[in-house]
Amino acid sequence: MKHFDWKRARGALALALAALLGLTGCASGNGAGSAAQAKAGEEIADTSDFLRLTGQEPDTADPQCTGDYYSIPLNVFDRLVEVRTGPDGTGGFVPSLADSWEVSGDGLVYTFHLHEGVTFSNGSPLTASDVEYTLIRALTHPDSRMGDIGEFLLGAQELTEGKTQELEAFRALGDYDFTITLSAPYAAFLAMLSIPGYSILDAETTAAAGDGFGKDPAVTVGTGPFVFKAWNPGSELILAANPDCWSGAPGCGGIVMEFVTDAEARRLMFETGKLDVLDLESLGNDAEFFLRGDIYQDRLCYGNRVGISYIALNEAVEPLNDVRVRRALQLALDRNAILMNVYGGRGVLENGIYPHGLIGFDPELPEIPFDPQKASALLAEAGYPDGFELALTVDDVSSFYSREILELAASMWGKLGVRTTVRTLTEEEFWEARRNGEIACYASRFSVDYNDPDAIIYLFFGSEENARSRSLFYDNADVIDRVAGACSIVDERERLAEYRELERVIVQEDCAWIPLFSNRHYFIVNERVRNFRVSWNGWTDTQYRDVCLEDR
Repeated sequence: MKHFDWKRARGALALALAALLGLTGCASGNGAGSAAQAKAGEEIADTSDFLRLTGQEPDTADPQCTGDYYSIPLNVFDRLVEVRTGPDGTGGFVPSLADSWEVSGDGLVYTFHLHEGVTFSNGSPLTASDVEYTLIRALTHPDSRMGDIGEFLLGAQELTEGKTQELEAFRALGDYDFTITLSAPYAAFLAMLSIPGYSILDAETTAAAGDGFGKDPAVTVGTGPFVFKAWNPGSELILAANPDCWSGAPGCGGIVMEFVTDAEARRLMFETGKLDVLDLESLGNDAEFFLRGDIYQDRLCYGNRVGISYIALNEAVEPLNDVRVRRALQLALDRNAILMNVYGGRGVLENGIYPHGLIGFDPELPEIPFDPQKASALLAEAGYPDGFELALTVDDVSSFYSREILELAASMWGKLGVRTTVRTLTEEEFWEARRNGEIACYASRFSVDYNDPDAIIYLFFGSEENARSRSLFYDNADVIDRVAGACSIVDERERLAEYRELERVIVQEDCAWIPLFSNRHYFIVNERVRNFRVSWNGWTDTQYRDVCLEDR
């Protein structure tokens, strides 16, 4: 097993504990020369074979300490397992750093077998001790956003409380084999390990780097197809191809991501050939020029967002505490018209909680109809024949799409006599009010980060606290308890049947929220780009391993 100074690493962790308490292909391997220069520590003189992107400047490149910026984690690091999009458009699990795994019959013990011969970009070999370090750091680093996994790991509480520096859940069986034991069955555990935040870290380098990890490219190393080369604050970050990557060199020489967020500036960069991939969602209505025009049709790429646009209804606010009122608001919406107006019809209606593409999606769930007559009758039955007043809330950085959805919904509800007002808060005020359950109604979109129904239903309906923090105040205690317990059902068929029944009750009986639709996420690529694919869940951030650039 790789020799690692656990004494030094545990000292660092102890300090943390103290603080905590698709297009056609082309030839690949274009960037080997540039990558070799990068590994030697020399400046890269020629970036003509680098993929040119734009994005917001990240807060950190540390996979465990960011919840929003995944371009670096997805391309510089690897996970034990990955999710790949299959021919039917859905995501499935495939081996990555772990060649294979077994799960005990009681769902408690996961045995993993690492791919032998993997090295980090600095040449350090990957062993089981790196996986152990990664898990311990996720639980104990004061800035970690990955601590949720501790809810399921045996002995995690003792570790985070500083009673031990060991993680009881982990046991190395050798250099390349190890077990992870859960405190209770959690059927989504494997799916959770595919999240970018659980990328495997080089224990020795990361521990020695301290606060420099995620900031200093020289010490932010992974096993992925690209090497973190440079971060020029306020300007750009650069990834160089890793020609020695265990899974093969990437198809391009590297990636240059400029920190440009202005939509008009991005569009101009693309039209003048200075940008290789343009996210059309960032353009608002201007995206229609690319989507409907004839010039760029052969360069459009899209992926289905494994997520859902929805309208939240706060049951602690009268008259939303009456299920008849909530059902009336559901039935009064012409969701097809909203989808057409907001996304040009590029998407599919959703009728529950689990969107198309997510494990557990139920194609047999009845469609919520557009029935304004029945909606009006329900309001009259509930004692509101002339409607009522309803406050809608947005934040000052809400997307164009969320605002459009609320405006259209307000217009449709207005035909029932519902008199809406729009309250605009700062982003900080909005999130604080939502966490405190103070928002009566808002529109939002949720995209899953791992492929399991637990990834969405638990966050919204798995506890009274979760429902409150989403300003839902769902009050069916029996259902909440069942949602919390569903993840521990070991039999997969039984588990999915339970999740589907819970979905039906929450949305179609209790009308706890209004599901709208999932949409396609469109991108347009430069003529020289080949093999660009949207991530399995339709995120903006994706893996660029297979992208190559054709000389023109």
